[in-house]
Amino acid sequence: MTQDMADKLVCLALGGPVARITLNRPDRHNSLVPELLEELLSCVDEVSRNDDIRAVVLQANGRSFSTGGDVQAFHDQGADIKGYARSIVGALNRCLLALMDCPHPVIGRIHGPVTGGSLGLLLACDLAVMSQKAFIQPYYCEVGFTPDGGWLAILPDRIGARQAGEIMLLNRRVTAADALRLGLVSAVAEDSQIDDWLAERIAELTGKCLHILRAPKTALWTQERRRECAGALDRELNDFIAHIDLPETWAGMSKFLGLEAKEIRNAGI
Repeated sequence: MTQDMADKLVCLALGGPVARITLNRPDRHNSLVPELLEELLSCVDEVSRNDDIRAVVLQANGRSFSTGGDVQAFHDQGADIKGYARSIVGALNRCLLALMDCPHPVIGRIHGPVTGGSLGLLLACDLAVMSQKAFIQPYYCEVGFTPDGGWLAILPDRIGARQAGEIMLLNRRVTAADALRLGLVSAVAEDSQIDDWLAERIAELTGKCLHILRAPKTALWTQERRRECAGALDRELNDFIAHIDLPETWAGMSKFLGLEAKEIRNAGI
């Protein structure tokens, strides 16, 4: 990786018919901040306009795929937290819709934990391979946030409302094996075999005509279905903003971050 790429929060690499989009905030477990999401949206827009591409791989550097919204960044906003919430969840929603709209198949390479709103990045992929050591977990009830990133807008349609609700209410950890059983990923592999699986799928995809690759996404994501999804994501956003500045939400963030009440007062909250 060049120094220029190392400075980016999201890196885009083009290699023939394959584009690789890499989340690159490993020191913070690729947790989501507005700047990262804006860079991600720019990368998705760029590959979507490139008719030479036949497959897009969405992956991440570091130990985690992404741990969702950066709770510390939320906490640091103080009185500006509602504006920040609108900015970050709105940007996440735009990224999810852009991935769904991408004319090329998007393959998620999920090598580590997926928590909070970053689940939406997985849900927006057309195919995904997950490491045996990776997992999915909401953490909303632990932090005090309301669900975003498609936990309410998309997940119940995929796995059923009862299972989705139980996972969120009880902060259930979804193992890689569970994710495969629920249909959230296409395959589970040992770390040493993830790239072999990817290479096989990419070989399959790059050998197909462009219109053959685009037809399933166009058929699945009809205008009506996309409109419904966008509306559901907007409802998530509005609910998130409505609850983000409640005293119990601040208390949840503080507990999650291990802060003492004195430190909270000193922060002007």
